[in-house]
Amino acid sequence: MSEILSHVKQTYQGPDYDVIVVGAGHAGCEAALAAARMGNQTLLLTINLEMVAFMPCNPSVGGPAKGIVVREVDALGGEMGRNIDKTYVQMRMLNTGKGPAVRALRAQADKHAYHMKMKQTIENQPHLTLRQGIVDSLITEDGVCKGVVTNTGAKYNAKTVVLCTGTSARGRIIIGELQYSSGPNNTQPALELSKNLEALGFKLKRFKTGTPPRVDGNTIDFTKTTEQPGDKDVNHFSYETPDSQYLDVKNQLSCWLTYTNEKTHAIIRENLDRAPMFNGTVEGIGPRYCPSIEDKVVRFADKDHHQVFLEPEGRDTQEYYVNGMSTSMPEEVQQKMVHSVEGMRDAELMRPGYAIEYDVVDPYQLKPTFETKVIKNLYTAGQTNGTSGYEEAAGQGMYAGINAALRAQGKDPLILKRNEAYIGVMVDDLVTKGTNEPYRLLTSRAEYRLLLRHDNADMRLTEKGYELGLISEERYQAFLAKKAAVEGEIKRLNSIRIKPNAEVNQFIQDHGDKPLQDGVLASVFLRRPYVTYNVLKRFIPAPDQPLGRRVIEQVEIRTKYAGYIKKAEENVEKLKKMEAKKIPENIDYDAIDGLATEAHQKLKQIQPHSIAQASRISGVNPSDIAILSVYIQQGRIAKTK
Repeated sequence: MSEILSHVKQTYQGPDYDVIVVGAGHAGCEAALAAARMGNQTLLLTINLEMVAFMPCNPSVGGPAKGIVVREVDALGGEMGRNIDKTYVQMRMLNTGKGPAVRALRAQADKHAYHMKMKQTIENQPHLTLRQGIVDSLITEDGVCKGVVTNTGAKYNAKTVVLCTGTSARGRIIIGELQYSSGPNNTQPALELSKNLEALGFKLKRFKTGTPPRVDGNTIDFTKTTEQPGDKDVNHFSYETPDSQYLDVKNQLSCWLTYTNEKTHAIIRENLDRAPMFNGTVEGIGPRYCPSIEDKVVRFADKDHHQVFLEPEGRDTQEYYVNGMSTSMPEEVQQKMVHSVEGMRDAELMRPGYAIEYDVVDPYQLKPTFETKVIKNLYTAGQTNGTSGYEEAAGQGMYAGINAALRAQGKDPLILKRNEAYIGVMVDDLVTKGTNEPYRLLTSRAEYRLLLRHDNADMRLTEKGYELGLISEERYQAFLAKKAAVEGEIKRLNSIRIKPNAEVNQFIQDHGDKPLQDGVLASVFLRRPYVTYNVLKRFIPAPDQPLGRRVIEQVEIRTKYAGYIKKAEENVEKLKKMEAKKIPENIDYDAIDGLATEAHQKLKQIQPHSIAQASRISGVNPSDIAILSVYIQQGRIAKTK
């Protein structure tokens, strides 16, 4: 008689940990590494070990706002910047013709190398254990998270838990009429955890994202496309990556630009009845800033073409990512769409595009630390919080991992403000405003973006990373030396006068400007739009010690934009005064007369920690803030029972 397999879960009591991180995508990796590097015994659980830091969508890192987040993660001691510097196939600085507030680095990644390098880093990190397992439920007692239970019955206790479930939470893949339960890239989904969260009182939403098809590079006619090479200048994301270790700039892989056309759009319009985005099959809300190609054709009906970038997925594969053609159309329709694009007449699909729906935790249920309001000692990060993008996920993972680690150690949390980091902007947006669609960071979301630049992330955050124990002593000393060099050179330029000699005036006149009549400070001279630091060196004595290019970059930006930076810093001081006006946690909003109905509802729901945060809540007007401020100042705080 053959053995009958039991469906009863076996119980295994695993070791106890300080921090457990659920999910090993870009959020989970940063959360687990941060917690472990801060000295916490940390467990990282993932559905599939082959999906650690995997890139199921665009194999790239960086871009406007996003690239700055990568630099911030690195400045705090995170891994994404270092990992992409080791594994990129192309690097480009974007928006170089614009101001420093919107410049950003973008790298095309070797997705397989990126995954392997990150997995190796995690496997070799002290205090960190990586295990494969699907978490089905949380262990909770009296509203406090105590650990997790996997689908095999294994139990792991911990002081804090961080959920980074990505798109695996009740994931459903949709391709035309086909739909099935799945995580990204046809991996196993997590089906039970969402049910457990709902039972614990969490409100979940359904969001949707998608990918384009991948095509065989051997079947692309690149002569019909426009080459997009990498930069010739050396660049990198991590402040720890020296130029000497940087990949030979001649060894980069190019991306290629082509366009959709009227034929492509006609194929899409003829098959809209089969498009899950339009026939009711897709229920989740998709990203506004990264729509599917069928959505773009419908929404922008007046446009006769859209950009399509053909991007290599790695050095050891011929798969190309068809960026700009994200779709959930039936596979045969996708083939026709691809063939209609110049350069891909004979292109062969290696993987079809798809849409994926998944569960997210409505972020108003989070505190500014990313600890949930529903369950104590439970944190969430990444797409679980309703965001999109690897970079947003990494920033949140770093933030949640640090705070979970600090809670496990009984220390005060880290709160990044809007003027300190794009990560702070993102956290505040999520917990204060919530999101009705997959949230994407944009430079326009940051009111202090001139202070939150790509070039100065180390100046803003390295000190915090060092205090947390995430920045080594060697790196910290190098940072202090750089900071001193920048400040020293700015001071020197404010003490040197350039006199109106023949060479200086000839240079000025060659640029259509009026010659000097009197001496001018070198710092003032540098503010002229046609003067760079390297030009300035011709007219002033050399510094005592040669300056590196990163120091020069800081000196030039801080000098040229000094007036604008000063104004932004003055606005920050005003913000600090509002942030200092704290709102008691146990305030009873029902007892405050005069609040508008919507303000009353939003304040009760979000429970802001300060007057500044309350002022940023949608639906809370200045009159409501005035009433709330007076109520608090008069000390008439009605305590909740």
